Amino acid sequence: MWDRDVIDLVEPGFIKFRKDRTGEFGFAAVRGWMDCRTTQRDSRTVVEFSWAGNDEGDQVSGRGWAALADDGTLDGRLFFHMGDDSGFRAESSTGADGLGGQ
Repeated sequence: MWDRDVIDLVEPGFIKFRKDRTGEFGFAAVRGWMDCRTTQRDSRTVVEFSWAGNDEGDQVSGRGWAALADDGTLDGRLFFHMGDDSGFRAESSTGADGLGGQ
């Protein structure tokens, strides 16, 4: 939904998943902290999450999901509660795990 200039407005856009089932993301003027759970969908492991954060100083929240694609990228969708939603594709910046996790 957003072009690269918007995604990287404040800092380079990112999404990070941690082993403790938390994570965070940032793009444009949005920053969110996630509560993550894994599940199976169509024989693939998918991370589903709820999130809370801020958008230009306003409190926002929502939900989303992400799954590794065959090419090693991360495909997902982010939903704002009572607002926009958009698909996303992310590439790993930390190596072979494809998730940028800690």
